[in-house]
Amino acid sequence: LGAVEQALGLAAHRPALATDEDFDTALPAAAAAARTDAPGPDTPASILYTSGTTGRPKGCVLTHEYELLAGQAYATRGGLATIRTGCERVYNPLPLYHVNASILSFFGMLLSGGCQIQGERFQPTRFWSEVRATRASIVHYLGVVVPLLLAQPPSPQDRAHGVRFGWGAGVEPQLHALFEQRFGFPLVELWGMTEMVRLLSDCIEPRQVGTRAFGRAVPGVEVRVVDENDRDLPDGRPGELLIRHSAATPRRAFFAGYLDDPAATEAAWRGGWFHTGDVVTRDADGMLHFVDRRKNIVRRSGENIAAAEVEAVLLTHAEVLQAAVLAVPDEIREEEVMACVVPKTMPADADAAARLAQALQAHCLAHLAYFKAPGWLALRAELPTTGTQKIQKHALFGPGVDARRAEGVIDLRAGKTRREAR
Repeated sequence: LGAVEQALGLAAHRPALATDEDFDTALPAAAAAARTDAPGPDTPASILYTSGTTGRPKGCVLTHEYELLAGQAYATRGGLATIRTGCERVYNPLPLYHVNASILSFFGMLLSGGCQIQGERFQPTRFWSEVRATRASIVHYLGVVVPLLLAQPPSPQDRAHGVRFGWGAGVEPQLHALFEQRFGFPLVELWGMTEMVRLLSDCIEPRQVGTRAFGRAVPGVEVRVVDENDRDLPDGRPGELLIRHSAATPRRAFFAGYLDDPAATEAAWRGGWFHTGDVVTRDADGMLHFVDRRKNIVRRSGENIAAAEVEAVLLTHAEVLQAAVLAVPDEIREEEVMACVVPKTMPADADAAARLAQALQAHCLAHLAYFKAPGWLALRAELPTTGTQKIQKHALFGPGVDARRAEGVIDLRAGKTRREAR
């Protein structure tokens, strides 16, 4: 009880604390009377929070229609992701406070007569044993899961499972085919967000493996790709993804709004389209490819650099377990690329750390345009993550901290300057 009281003392919102002994008297009265009308499609059913990887999470009010139509979309996308009625077993290691597990796959299984297996917090060492023990036919993943599973020692048990396909988002292009070849099933990329999770998915053959492709627009999910002034961009040009249900009912089956923040809701819906904050490209045939979150784009000397592209290359280095890339200020070039890396083995001293940092920069210079390679690099024992194992970039360094001056950060700008001068 003391620990709970101490934790509440640090919180901005301090709810009343009631115990079994004083529950009847300590619990405050409800702020509003319970509703007596019958629920309908537009009645709020739940409040789920966005991941909060680049900033503070926002509460999304979700309706009954939202939840049921999300499950219907999951159950009917077809192709490689065809859901067989009454026999699928979905192993989902993501937490129930995340839209992926609590709504998308859950209602998909509810509507199709399948079974959802709710794993504990993802652990690579027990992932396959749980998949086998639960007889899973579908597994869910996020991009961070793939390198952690590939880092496990190869085993004769790698293909001893009944998984038909994995459904998820964010597999690094360089690891996509490698994972499928080793474990024997397709990773089907999808796109969705808490605000709208009637998923888009690259589930129809031929898939575009290793390209960050996540499908095309479908009835009920119309898309545009626009510049910073909401002007439509030609195919092949990266821009922000805008979505709506249709011209007649743009907000149907989307979230009802951000909790207690109508201004943020209307800002996201400006012009009648929901602004996702995701940067994508669209091919001439309509296939969409993820580039990065707008907040994860590094602007260096007039060049736009997607953090995800640099992270993908770093993850192909034999010594890298995890990587996160972000922008830091630069007095000459506006911004510079900063990489935070978890190595498989931490260097023994500062000299060894410097050698590893230089090797990682050289690896990036060999596979990327010179300006995309890290100019600053930090080696860390671990990176802060959300409950869904997404890296919390805003928590990599403390509030108000200049990341360039943080302890253990290595300045690699000279290596880029030499390449730049050639």
